[in-house]
Amino acid sequence: MEGMNPVPAPGLPAGPRPQLGLVEAVKTCLTEKYCNFEGRARRSEYWWFALANGVVSYLVNLIGGLISPTTGLVLACIVALALLLPGLGVGVRRLHDIGKSGWMWLIALIPIVGAIILLVWFAKDGDRNPNQYGPSPKYQ
Repeated sequence: MEGMNPVPAPGLPAGPRPQLGLVEAVKTCLTEKYCNFEGRARRSEYWWFALANGVVSYLVNLIGGLISPTTGLVLACIVALALLLPGLGVGVRRLHDIGKSGWMWLIALIPIVGAIILLVWFAKDGDRNPNQYGPSPKYQ
């Protein structure tokens, strides 16, 4: 029966929603959820924002360094401060998606091991069912 969508069993999440693209993820993090530490974030939202953050930081450092070292440092600090809160927010929401507290960000303070643990957690698929931080953004 073409064109018919199967109806999920009661209580079970429907199929996954489409992933966010680069533009949607960055727009969401910088406008709608700029300083939002509540709720959940999909992997696509986190990783697209992390990629955009890295590219922008690299370009600002490159261009600022070509102008002058002092200007480069000032520009890099301004961009880092502007992207700090949305970066922390999307990271906290990503941790919420796998059922962890946002305070687990502090594990990054453990040299090398902390960064590896966070990398694994950020790459892990989120909880399919609702958890204490809300419904799954992937299966809403």
